Amino acid sequence: MKLYESWKKISRLPKGEIKKMQDKKTAYFIQHQLPFSPYYRDLFAKNNLKFSDIKSTDDLRKIPLSSKADLAPTADNPGRPKTFILQPDEHLIKKYASKMELLKIMTKKIKGQDFKRELEWQYKPIHLHFTTGRSAAPTPFGYSARDLEVMKETGERMLSVIKVSRDEVAINAFPFSPHLAFWLAYYALTKLGMTCLHTGGGKVMGTQKIIDAIEKMKASLVVYIPGYGYHMLRQAAEQKRNLSHVKYIITGGERIGQGLRDKTREILEQMGAKMPQIYATYAMTESKSAWIQCSETTGYHTYPDLEFLEIVDKEGNRVKEGESGELAITLLGWRGSMVVRYRTGDMIKGINYDPCPHCGLTVPQIFPDIQRSSDMKEFHLTKVKGELINLNNIYPLLSGLREIDEWQVEIRKKDNDPFEVDEMVLYVAPKKETDWPVFEKKLKSQFNYEVGVTPIIEKEPVAKILHRVGMDTELKEKRIIDIRPKD
Repeated sequence: MKLYESWKKISRLPKGEIKKMQDKKTAYFIQHQLPFSPYYRDLFAKNNLKFSDIKSTDDLRKIPLSSKADLAPTADNPGRPKTFILQPDEHLIKKYASKMELLKIMTKKIKGQDFKRELEWQYKPIHLHFTTGRSAAPTPFGYSARDLEVMKETGERMLSVIKVSRDEVAINAFPFSPHLAFWLAYYALTKLGMTCLHTGGGKVMGTQKIIDAIEKMKASLVVYIPGYGYHMLRQAAEQKRNLSHVKYIITGGERIGQGLRDKTREILEQMGAKMPQIYATYAMTESKSAWIQCSETTGYHTYPDLEFLEIVDKEGNRVKEGESGELAITLLGWRGSMVVRYRTGDMIKGINYDPCPHCGLTVPQIFPDIQRSSDMKEFHLTKVKGELINLNNIYPLLSGLREIDEWQVEIRKKDNDPFEVDEMVLYVAPKKETDWPVFEKKLKSQFNYEVGVTPIIEKEPVAKILHRVGMDTELKEKRIIDIRPKD
């Protein structure tokens, strides 16, 4: 099988042709690759399933869903993530490899060629990413040398969706770490052949030097985590820097609401930028790549030759087309660590299978309003009962308010007593021109309406909140922290 299909071709395939392609790739992957995974061999055996039973994407329904609870390491089983890695041996290859692959092996052996190196290129994990801790523990996800070539391709696809030219100059301000955002940006910009400075973010290079680089290199593309990027651009504006050359912003790692988009565009225009475009991406470690919007209102454009996406309800049943639910992902075109029917924990409003109204691409598009189920928390606002509070609404609300420069939310127990009720404290650094008494009243009301809790509001200087969130010291700023004692 090819590493990947021609993006120019598949990005405009009719819906029916995409279904045929995915059926073929699903059958091949499940029958000839998935048996190399210890976890899925065990799962199939426990459920009396044969790999040959899966011949299409519809047949995937026969396979039980998996989740972070199955993948994350535990004290009793720290090696659990390794069971999701494809690990072929001579016995498994003879039993499950396709006739084409077996013929290839025999031909190489006859010619005296070393097939072991090719197997290592395809399957051996040589590069690791880690989840950012939403699961039980940071979880490694492995990429083979083959996977890195595929990741370069997906990065180039992402940039082609927004029509970025290789002649642009880029600044990668994602934090340097074993996480997807930095490395996908690195490989994408490298594959495209774009001049780029990979800064490592504020913790590595320092915010001031990154600002200097954007201005001196006349960078037209900047990639960053939304909260950090706004902090950096606000500092640049205070210094009256010339960023008139900035045309594209790509964000990742956190959601970016329309309010923060508007604030970011406004501050860039203050520094001379002309109609800068701000694009959001969506990804998780287990997807092994990221998807991007072609405009600020469209869905995230996916890669149907590399993954199959479905939406499931609470019971794990696939919902009808157009309905909302939890996103589950099956990787089709990768090696290394692999997941099948993997519950992401992300609630989405649907997948659009019609051509994109903005760019015309026909690949499936994930609707942009995404809610993390891990951000639904129980609060005991009284001593009688608890209720679920949706923290997903906090980030776009507070980041989008023009009166706020910086903020942090702290969830704690009243008087630090583990038997008391829960409290939510909102630390706010308002803009200098903000009428604080008027805005505080408005903020309290709006927060209660959007989140369902009336917070305790504490006004603080920008510098103090920047220290709280670890803006230049943490890999990802700590916007919402829960300091309640664990059960």
